[in-house]
Amino acid sequence: MTQDELKKNVAQAALTYVPEHQIIGVGTGSTANFFIEALATLKAPPYAAVASSEATATRLRAHGIKVVDANTVERLAVYVDGADEIDPQGHMIKGGGGALTREKIVAALADRFICIVDSSKQVSTLGKFPLPVEVIPMARAQIMRQLTALGGQPRWRQGVITDNGNVLIDVAGLEISKPVEMEALITQWPGVVTTGLFAARKADIALVGHPTGVHTQTFA
Repeated sequence: MTQDELKKNVAQAALTYVPEHQIIGVGTGSTANFFIEALATLKAPPYAAVASSEATATRLRAHGIKVVDANTVERLAVYVDGADEIDPQGHMIKGGGGALTREKIVAALADRFICIVDSSKQVSTLGKFPLPVEVIPMARAQIMRQLTALGGQPRWRQGVITDNGNVLIDVAGLEISKPVEMEALITQWPGVVTTGLFAARKADIALVGHPTGVHTQTFA
């Protein structure tokens, strides 16, 4: 079974968590794209969606799904998105696609965060996937120095500007055994918009694609 087939399976499985005629949050990336395609097949689709990126908004509209601004909603029943890594507690690294800040905003609005991944994204400790950090451009060099002091190997994702007009730094070499603490530490640095650590607001449920089927994990 290919990785895309595993992604399609978890995207399809996530439909069972989509309430009828409500507003949901939709993530960004290849697995989220499969979820959007699955959403379009529902006989009773959600009323509308809040998109975590301009790319996702465009794809949702192309499939006939109404997109609304996050500022117009007080809460979302559910947010469905993928992850670059997920640990046994439901903490994640996200942002490989560059949408981490808007993903975090949408996740904060949601009653439930459904993470859809294939089994290759499961890790015992976060950090093998480089941690994205979104930074205001004038702070880039200083933040890179601070990340180096943490033991990381930061690299500027040159040529990439986020939907928010900022730059991205990818940090390799971190073994993130305390993701909540590391998220809080880096986020407080002046110039950091947010990090790709989704630890304070972690997944509630993970749907994990295996060759044997979709496995469901629930996190306290």
